[in-house]
Amino acid sequence: MNHPVRVAILGATGAVGRKMIEVLEQRNFPLSELRLLASPRSAGQTLSYAGEKLQVEAVQEDSFEGVDIALFSAGANTSKQYAPLAVRSHAVVVDNSSAYRMQEDVPLVVPEVNPHALSRYKGIIANPNCSTIQLVVVLHALRSLGLEEVVISTYQAVSGMGQTAIDALHRELESGFAAKESTLFPMASAPFYVPMAFNVLPQCDVFLENGYTKEEMKLVQESRKILEQPTLRVAPTAVRVPVVYGHSESVRVTFARPVSVEEVRVLLAQAEGVSLADRPEEGIWPHPRMVEGSGQTFVGRIRSDLFDERSVQFFIVADNLLKGAAYNAVQIAEELVKNDWLGKEH
Repeated sequence: MNHPVRVAILGATGAVGRKMIEVLEQRNFPLSELRLLASPRSAGQTLSYAGEKLQVEAVQEDSFEGVDIALFSAGANTSKQYAPLAVRSHAVVVDNSSAYRMQEDVPLVVPEVNPHALSRYKGIIANPNCSTIQLVVVLHALRSLGLEEVVISTYQAVSGMGQTAIDALHRELESGFAAKESTLFPMASAPFYVPMAFNVLPQCDVFLENGYTKEEMKLVQESRKILEQPTLRVAPTAVRVPVVYGHSESVRVTFARPVSVEEVRVLLAQAEGVSLADRPEEGIWPHPRMVEGSGQTFVGRIRSDLFDERSVQFFIVADNLLKGAAYNAVQIAEELVKNDWLGKEH
């Protein structure tokens, strides 16, 4: 590139958008301009970046003129409306919604796993689902053992549903078991009051005809695309838990041959983006409170399956707003700059 990088964030006032601003500053991203965009109802707010107060603008059709990279985190419908306009203005869109993830010509990227896919972008790059990102970072580190099957149960924080869900959980916790219907937790589909506080809900997103939820099928389809293993067997269950930040996952992986715990530990200890927290005898294992504010994926409770010498089980935790969203998006932007992939014809 022959000019500094100009970045726009669409959805800047949302939870992920604010984290994107923080990550850009923390990682000293080479910015010449930061343009903050949101819906008209959020326009006029001010947010801080590097000691400066920046005003949020209402997004318009021409908002991306002169922008090199546009980080989107404003929902699938907004992405479908504005991503083509941004591309037409010669910006590269890194989209955090589900709008383009499974589109064949759109790279779905986790930089520790498949950065090579970025070279094929045609204007839009998709940021994967939060629960998928932390899973594939760990699976990628173990690919040399021959991935055959993954059985996964997630324990997902309410922040994955947005600020409304965080607020609802706080209201329920304040009222304890006396929560009223007026504090209805914003489930994707429930005809009656379902409390989140002191509860566990076996539903993330809407149910599909096959009995799985959209969130569960994202784990299947996105993992296969990122790992470039279209027939990888993935058996998912996604659960919402009364945690504010940090998604956890219990995972059982079956490999092509018998595998020892020590082999797995060695590979994970060497893996980019992975932090081992695997000393259970000392009370050290991953949990959501320990990963808050980190862009790393933490893994522990590594143990052999009791009945199958080809299978190993472990527990994964990551900050769903950081590595699961904002941090991964900024990492993608960094790869684009590092490899001089900006400014090419879409």
